[in-house]
Amino acid sequence: MFRNIIWATDGSANADDALPFVRTLAESAQGRVLAVHCTEIVVGGGTAGDPVAADEGELQDKIRNQVEELRAAGVTAKLVLIEGMASDTAPLLAGTARKAGADVIVTGTRGHGLLTGAIVGSVTHRLLHLAPCPVLAVPPADRLAKRRTPKPEKATVSG
Repeated sequence: MFRNIIWATDGSANADDALPFVRTLAESAQGRVLAVHCTEIVVGGGTAGDPVAADEGELQDKIRNQVEELRAAGVTAKLVLIEGMASDTAPLLAGTARKAGADVIVTGTRGHGLLTGAIVGSVTHRLLHLAPCPVLAVPPADRLAKRRTPKPEKATVSG
């Protein structure tokens, strides 16, 4: 069902939490993964006003390694880098999914901190409205772990 899978990643821990779901979907359908990372341009940070993204090289290296790990596990995977302002991330991801013929976009929730998220809005939330395909929004691992931990059943007293 989901053969063309987009993994939308910003390199955050929350994006990393979505990766096992990406791998499982790809393995179950012999699908292929397109890891899409949007470099958020910060204007005026460099010399002569050149755009700069802090720690971008490290993030890209990390994501390249994650894509290589998928390949080593037998998953067809490729990295695509796109570039835009923070406010353009969701439309750029949706456009990439459209061009790639994606069947699903898998993303973590809340890649940014609360302040940045409040200012620019949640990329995942916007993506839900713009995507040409279903979006699987994976909550942080700690929330998933709490949900999976069985709750003790309440004892009942019978008369």
